[in-house]
Amino acid sequence: MLRLLIRVNVYQQAEHCCEKAVHVNSNDFVSRYGPVALVTGASSGIGQSFAEQLAAMGLDVVLVARRESLLEELASRLRAEHGVEVTVCSADLAEVAATASILDATSGLDIGLVVSNAGYGFKGEHSAMDPAELADMVTVNCTTPMLLTRGFIPRLRARGRGGIIVTSSIEALLGCPYSTAYSSSKAFLNSLGEGLWGELTPEGIDVLTICPGATDTEALRRSGIDPATMNNVMSPDEVVTLTLDNIDNGPTLFPSDHHKAVFDQLLSIPRRDALTAMARGMKVNSVQPN
Repeated sequence: MLRLLIRVNVYQQAEHCCEKAVHVNSNDFVSRYGPVALVTGASSGIGQSFAEQLAAMGLDVVLVARRESLLEELASRLRAEHGVEVTVCSADLAEVAATASILDATSGLDIGLVVSNAGYGFKGEHSAMDPAELADMVTVNCTTPMLLTRGFIPRLRARGRGGIIVTSSIEALLGCPYSTAYSSSKAFLNSLGEGLWGELTPEGIDVLTICPGATDTEALRRSGIDPATMNNVMSPDEVVTLTLDNIDNGPTLFPSDHHKAVFDQLLSIPRRDALTAMARGMKVNSVQPN
């Protein structure tokens, strides 16, 4: 078994997951999670797909990301295609103060769904990472989701309904050599999301943490991995559709059945053997950050 696992390349064996059960129809969704949804990391990838699909369901959306021009372009398209209200909130989530600015800018909006999606990572040896870039990554991946959820929970409680979606990663399940900082930050998100699920579900607030496998996004390309060299990578739209269909089926969703099976197999053997297998597979795909 170990010999087989050592040969497993997690990033080259993704396949589309099977369809999960649909728990919420469109009308119920808008009633429970509308009228406004906030999405961080909305300028591309999974975040952009969240914004598009939520707008298509009739929710007004708040778009949060650093690149204002991309947000404005997306906002114009969503207004034209779906007739919804779109608020652009340009913010650098690597700055701790950004969360307070977002909360202030949206204080007059009835936000029923918070999608904490922004995040990124680096591949390569941990000792080669730039300390400042690591600190920024931890702020975006960990500090901002923690403070953002903390800030919106009182507003969701006042409504008596709503939802929180936290975008984590399949890498949260195991410390991943050559992706050490990123996988660590995502493990934090799993604990955050699952803890919030336990606290808020009894109050009518759904919390779902999603752990995608390889997904064709700008963030994946920025980490040095070319999706074109990989087999059966999920699209952002596939990940988001499954997420929205299962928002009330928490605490955790693994969109890719294949990646979940790979990690389950790794976790079924001694930890040191699993990490040895991961190190050999991940090293092939690791790159040093520029």
